[in-house]
Amino acid sequence: MRIVELIIEEEEDSLFAGIDAISIVEHPAIEENFVALNQQKEYKLAEADTDKRLLTGALLIPNKTIYRKDGEDEYYIYFTRETVRKASEMFLMNGYQNNSTFEHRLELSGLSLVESWIVEDEVKDKSQIYDMDLPIGTWVGTMKVTNEEVWQDFVKTGKVKGFSIEGYFVEKSKKEELSKEIEAGLELLKIKQMILEAEMKLESYTDYPESASNNAKRALEWAEKNGWGSCGEATGKKRASQIANKEPLSRDTISRMASYKRHQQNKDVPYSEGCGGLMWDAWGGTSGIEWAINKLKKLDNEKN
Repeated sequence: MRIVELIIEEEEDSLFAGIDAISIVEHPAIEENFVALNQQKEYKLAEADTDKRLLTGALLIPNKTIYRKDGEDEYYIYFTRETVRKASEMFLMNGYQNNSTFEHRLELSGLSLVESWIVEDEVKDKSQIYDMDLPIGTWVGTMKVTNEEVWQDFVKTGKVKGFSIEGYFVEKSKKEELSKEIEAGLELLKIKQMILEAEMKLESYTDYPESASNNAKRALEWAEKNGWGSCGEATGKKRASQIANKEPLSRDTISRMASYKRHQQNKDVPYSEGCGGLMWDAWGGTSGIEWAINKLKKLDNEKN
């Protein structure tokens, strides 16, 4: 089974590269649970047990293989120390401290990253206070939970046990290390993936509003004249082209459109002044993203 290194490409160092949200989940992929800090003593105060409502845990562990499956393609991914550090720095620089979800699906409010650090020493690191045996280079974070429902229904009941990150990374090429036999196998996987995607089109949808297509067309026309700059050309152009041409959208694509709502605070940024407005419209704009949210709810209700 192949092992893939995920990286943040230098030219992708923009508002939409790297990690853009932290999710609280029941089964964290990195297999490290967080420590729920409550009823802890304040060392600077003489008295006081206070409910801090803090969650501390590993956000990303370097060189740890994580199983993935896309269709029939099974493989492992991992991040180097350099990528982990870079992702942690970009997350804070982009101001995403308040971006959080539940199981990568439900957007949450009332969770904020209030502390973040990289493990530099396995013995003297702060994580040792909580009996967390983490390797050097691990990104550790503490989130403050002010959402009463999240704390009572998810944390105190044990429904969530750790953190999981979500964002945009690219696969580092390892072609020079592949034998001809493996390359042939990868080509076969591509063919199988094409067949799978063709089958998935049978369950695709085109009932998104005309205004969403117009938003995407407007973004494409501007980008054709001025270029995408550092705004994620490959992803933005693909999504805008799909929506502008009224192509069928799979449930997975609709889910990605719905999750893009977390970027709405940047939707009014003029095209000429940054990525916010351009990328917002490339994903269908407000009408397209709202349609995706409602469509996803409807599909899930029908499935249930």
